[in-house]
Amino acid sequence: MTVGLIDIGINLTHDSYDHDREQVLQRAMDVGVMQFVVTGASLEGSKAALALSHTLPRILRATAGCHPHHAVDLDDASFASLAKLAEDPLIAAIGETGLDYHRHFSTPRDQRLAFKRQVELAIRLRKPLFLHERDAHQDFISILREYHNELPPTVLHCFTGSADALEACLALGLYIGITGWICDERRGLDLRELVKKIPAGRLMVETDAPYLLPRDLYPKPESRRNEPVYLAHIAGVIAAARGESLEDLSAHTTATSRQFFGLPTLG
Repeated sequence: MTVGLIDIGINLTHDSYDHDREQVLQRAMDVGVMQFVVTGASLEGSKAALALSHTLPRILRATAGCHPHHAVDLDDASFASLAKLAEDPLIAAIGETGLDYHRHFSTPRDQRLAFKRQVELAIRLRKPLFLHERDAHQDFISILREYHNELPPTVLHCFTGSADALEACLALGLYIGITGWICDERRGLDLRELVKKIPAGRLMVETDAPYLLPRDLYPKPESRRNEPVYLAHIAGVIAAARGESLEDLSAHTTATSRQFFGLPTLG
């Protein structure tokens, strides 16, 4: 059975796909993953994501942003280049940006400055925001509250937080992206409860591939590389946790994703 899904977060320019990128997309489309949002996490990565999207503009869109790990590299010249790149119509959102205090590849101060610049860019360009947060919830929410009255449509991708964090995000109007983290029997059980609390119309699904291969796949793939072909499996776990059919979950998450990212209707 095929279902119509949109993968809102795939690192499709990752070098692990260099030898079979077309086949990776085809395998996903064969099981009903219709469209893909290619994540840009640095200036160079955003350029690559945009270039790839231009090769398949009906099914691909890109984000343009600077991940908090790379915040130290976002000087004035790099930000100007990123802002110019983000004007392209195939850039569907600004990001991946946000805060990550789990690994201090960039200082918290540099992360906050880079995050604010990108929020302001999204406001100026009237484009959605594609966000990341890890171990930085209070500062993350505080910054979003500063811009609450101007904030464009905003998704927190790969949500893995607490009930309080989810409540705060929903109160600010954020959309929530759920990955194969929910398939992890060690770490994802709390998320199976929390995903029930996300209203239809605010939920989207993603793989974050090549990362976060679902742990409950059977038989287990020989490779540890995640692919968008597994999005239907992830969506099935989410649907079961919410008490929905896969068809119903696919219908509302796809409608939400298409509207949020401005993706064309296929057919």
